[in-house]
Amino acid sequence: MQVSIACTEQNLRSRSSEDRLCGPRPGPGGGNGGPVGGGHGNPPGGGGSCPKARAALVPRPPAPTGALRESTGGSTGMKYRNLGKSGLRVSCLGLGTWVTFGSQISDETAEDVLTIAYEHGVNLFDTAEVYAAGKAERTLGNILKRKGWRRSSYVITTKIFWGGQAETERGLSRKHIIEGLRGSLERLQLGYVDIVFANRSDPNSPMEEIVRAMTYVINQGLALYWGTSRWGAAEIMEAYSMARQFNLIPPVCEQVEHHLFQREKVEMQLPELYHKIGVGSVTWSPLACGLITSKYDGRVPDTCKAGIKGYQWLKDKVQSEDGKKQQAKVMDLLPIAHQLGCTVAQLAIAWCLRSEGVSSVLLGVSSAEQLMEHLGSLQVLSQLTPQMVMEIDGLLGNKSQSKK
Repeated sequence: MQVSIACTEQNLRSRSSEDRLCGPRPGPGGGNGGPVGGGHGNPPGGGGSCPKARAALVPRPPAPTGALRESTGGSTGMKYRNLGKSGLRVSCLGLGTWVTFGSQISDETAEDVLTIAYEHGVNLFDTAEVYAAGKAERTLGNILKRKGWRRSSYVITTKIFWGGQAETERGLSRKHIIEGLRGSLERLQLGYVDIVFANRSDPNSPMEEIVRAMTYVINQGLALYWGTSRWGAAEIMEAYSMARQFNLIPPVCEQVEHHLFQREKVEMQLPELYHKIGVGSVTWSPLACGLITSKYDGRVPDTCKAGIKGYQWLKDKVQSEDGKKQQAKVMDLLPIAHQLGCTVAQLAIAWCLRSEGVSSVLLGVSSAEQLMEHLGSLQVLSQLTPQMVMEIDGLLGNKSQSKK
């Protein structure tokens, strides 16, 4: 299905004037995202006409365009942004569990890392049903249960696609989205997740089925929002258009790989989706699986991700010709890092945070010390001037160019 972003502009304009006067159309449980108030769009059964008495209400001033609205936590210094154009506020640095939880690090270390992150204002914790074959979700769930933090004080995201070996235990069929999410909730020991991601697109599942299933789990209170991960811009647009056509709930964000050597999608494709339909970005691998740290130096230490059993593909990538060229460019960034008084890793994370439409950058750490280093990127962000960004672009030589 070929869908153009331009085809929805008239729809957005016509809706915007009505919404300013009428407000969001209530669904069966109130709000525009179902009984739990999640997501954008209206659940089945929503609708209703606009009372004439409300036409005189003064419309709320439009939200500022451009950069995401940002606030800073008074006690922690953490910065918070809206998840896309939804009302959900997330920390601009989140904590991921890929490779680490339930696999690379012990449960004790995982608890230390999660506790330090939470105490420093991180409120976004990301996992997936496929991580360590479900062990990552179990580890995260056990820690959250022991800590006893208020459920309303943090955001949990999980991803659905690869759930098991059976043909019906993977993909984005209605069956697997519902059953897979229920399995994740059982492992997490939670009643709901804040965001459920479709962990890649699925050519075997019709888009309408996917969007209807995501709307169903939101209306059932199993999730509050849904998003996509590693989807193409046209696929995200198709999901949005399908939701609008059938009065369903559209995705609010895309989870995407983004770092100094992987930048075109975040810089050239997703900003248009953010401005047109409000889809934000949650990015992962800001250090390219550890490549952007200057620690490889032509070899692969056993403590790095590339040295872990099962990650031979990453080791091959590091030791390839392209990998060696990228490591050389990382070394070229050292003078800029020294000028700012930071590490290359902190510089790289701060660089990711400055990108338009990025709501949060997920960190993957294996120790408390590494986490503290990465949290220091917030101080670097405020020092990263346009001139320095231009200097970095010049050293890398890979700035995305418009094809128009």
